[in-house]
Order: sequence, then C-alpha cells, then structure tokens
Amino acid sequence: MNQLQFIATIAEREILRYTPAGVPIVSAVLLHSSQQTEAGVARLVEFEIAASAEDEISGRFNQAELGGTYQFTGFLARKSRNSKSLVFHLTDFENHI
Repeated sequence: MNQLQFIATIAEREILRYTPAGVPIVSAVLLHSSQQTEAGVARLVEFEIAASAEDEISGRFNQAELGGTYQFTGFLARKSRNSKSLVFHLTDFENHI
C-alpha cells in the first residue's frame, strides 16, 4: 500500500495549469514540522515535499489559503519515469485546527 497522511503548511503554490490531455493540475511545496517519539526519545521532524493536485481536487487546492495548515492524504510517485525524485500526489485534504 502506498498511502501517506500528514499535516503541513502550503509554502508555495504554482498557478493552475492544464496537461496536454486537458487535466487541471496545481504543483506546490508543502512544509511539515512535528514532534515524534523514536526509541523513547522525542525527535523534531521537519521536511519539505513537492506536491501535486490533479483533476477534481486541483480546483479546491488552488483556492486553499497559501500559508494555511491542512491535513493531506495522498500517495508518493516518481516525478517522472526516469526520475529518482518523489512527488506527493494529493487525493484529499481538509482544514487542520
């Protein structure tokens, strides 16, 4: 199973564009910061991840507040067929209070 869920802030977001097939897509950068426990020790976890919202979710994501914090759900995939870089593909998100 390839499913990832975390809370993050929308740090950067590109404008809505369309693929050659006409699918709407929005690319972004998400920032995560949290305290996790590993081997009984508190650890600060921070990361930045490239994200992509495609098709129906792209419109809603495009309207989400830049700098807003949300709970994101999605999966990881290579940026392109020959790339080793990963992109987080959004399948859903909701406000995090």
